[in-house]
Amino acid sequence: MTAPEPRLEPLDLKLAGMQLRQVQTEMKQVIVGQDRVLERVLVALLAGGHCLLEGVPGIGKTLTVSTLAKTLGGTFARIQFTPDLLPSDIVGTRIYRPSTESFDVELGPVFANFVLTDEINRAPAKVQSALLEVMAERQVSLGGITHPLPAPFLVLATQNPIESEGVYPLPEAQRDRFLMRIPVDYPTPQQEHDIVERASGATPVANEVLSTDEVAGLQTAAASVHVDPQVQDYAIRLVLATRTPAKHGVDIDGLLAYGASPRASIGLVQAGRALALLRGRDHVLPQDVYDVAYDVLNHRLVPSFDAVADGVTVDDVLVELLTTVIAPRLPASTAPQPQQ
Repeated sequence: MTAPEPRLEPLDLKLAGMQLRQVQTEMKQVIVGQDRVLERVLVALLAGGHCLLEGVPGIGKTLTVSTLAKTLGGTFARIQFTPDLLPSDIVGTRIYRPSTESFDVELGPVFANFVLTDEINRAPAKVQSALLEVMAERQVSLGGITHPLPAPFLVLATQNPIESEGVYPLPEAQRDRFLMRIPVDYPTPQQEHDIVERASGATPVANEVLSTDEVAGLQTAAASVHVDPQVQDYAIRLVLATRTPAKHGVDIDGLLAYGASPRASIGLVQAGRALALLRGRDHVLPQDVYDVAYDVLNHRLVPSFDAVADGVTVDDVLVELLTTVIAPRLPASTAPQPQQ
């Protein structure tokens, strides 16, 4: 007999929601606007994934990551990616000690709870590939010894989308390991007024709201959020429609060279769970999956040559996908009934 899926107790759900609201409130003391970005970064953290922040310089990408680390009490490391960076500068290396006639391991800056890889596309492929094991396995292998990374562990990479000189586009394997690609837009005029006013006074500093142990508890709570089989099927159908669009009635045939991988299906469900917890629910609604679908899928789809020639973007494909694939209609209450 299959064991019942673990459930969140009402008190745990209430406490989790209160803690997450405290984190958001504290971050907003430093970050003006960017509410959607802050929400998505927290979703990635709760889901145990990594995220790629993409936007022009000067709109708060780096500040967002450092503020998150301060709010959650974790260790923080910033790695500035440059063309002359080496993999050992990230993960560490072995150093020979003449005094002991042996090799010691010098761990790199990646051994932190929150790792900011600033301008990730400015480093060559061999440096970017050093993050593959780090992001997927949460460990580093040096000298035949595996060194686990601290928990929780989150890689937040930034990327400037408008520069093409001196950059190295992320390979597909690297992009697929990011749970989300989050666009960071310009602030509104009112928000820009607030930014300028804050810059004229004392720089606000975020206070620690949660410990890393409490963050780990929230991640466990997010993993326990109930997913109805119909909601899971909806997430999978969204991904399958990127591979075989004709079978799902989506008019994007020939526009994609490659569809999304199974990591996208896993990511949609995990991110949907995290967003549901952030919104104070112990079960996932189709709307949660719909809301995170753009961020989970936009960096995993590769447009075909014909699509690029016709000026069709990935955003156009996602609009067609999300408006065509039908979400299930669930009962008013999707919370499972107590076992008799």
